[in-house]
Amino acid sequence: MAPATQFGPADRVHQLPEYVRRPRTGSYRSLNPTTKLVVGVVEAAAAFILGHWIGSLLVLAVLGVAACIAQVARQLAIVASLTFPVVGSIVVINTFLLPGAHDPIVRLGPLAPTWSGLAFGTEVTLRLLAISLALALVYLTTPTDDLLSDLERRGVGRRLIFVVGAAVNMVPRTIERAAEIIDAQRARALDTEGRFWRRARGVIPLAGPMIFGALTEVEEQTMALEARAFSAPVRRTVLRTLPDSGRQRTVRWVLFLGTLAAVAAEIAGVLHLP
Repeated sequence: MAPATQFGPADRVHQLPEYVRRPRTGSYRSLNPTTKLVVGVVEAAAAFILGHWIGSLLVLAVLGVAACIAQVARQLAIVASLTFPVVGSIVVINTFLLPGAHDPIVRLGPLAPTWSGLAFGTEVTLRLLAISLALALVYLTTPTDDLLSDLERRGVGRRLIFVVGAAVNMVPRTIERAAEIIDAQRARALDTEGRFWRRARGVIPLAGPMIFGALTEVEEQTMALEARAFSAPVRRTVLRTLPDSGRQRTVRWVLFLGTLAAVAAEIAGVLHLP
């Protein structure tokens, strides 16, 4: 008989549910989930309101400091690197094809990259990068269950909470399901590595279970929600009340009202930012 597998303390902790584990400490991580969500939304809005590339760089600098405090700088850098194909294409397309630009950098036959296109593409790239990293920082520092539980405690509708939770968990769950399907198909001698044509032949055996698995999971979630009285008109009892403080509530209202005032002033033309 094979000896029983010995698990260390780290392995036992890893097998515990997320809500049972000891919460991560830190000045930024210990903030209320709604506070971090408001800060992330305000940072994303600031990338538009401040205008020009200086505003986006300012937001990115704030995000860098917050990521270092929360000890997620490496993960945030990985998220930023994943956006490079998209933002790189934005810079290239605007550099070569911006309408109305007449200040070429150099002539390359029929193509002429322009300084105006390069500046506009860089500005749009920095703005999109600031928005995506602001929301990514909220995701990296806030457990989804904590955020949804806190939003429900504040009276947010259940349907909206379900939509937010499903959207946030969709990408990690899809990646996890894809890994499970690939391992299962490899166990059935499906070749998912090697040359391009071999990988192309393996797309259909992988895509089929992915689609049917997603549909089955939606049906299971619907049945589970109805079994838990999701459509009941009464307000549910919140079992976990996350820590909050008067200072955080004040900061949230100041950021929220300040952002609304800046947007209204920009639309009305009272506040003209570069």
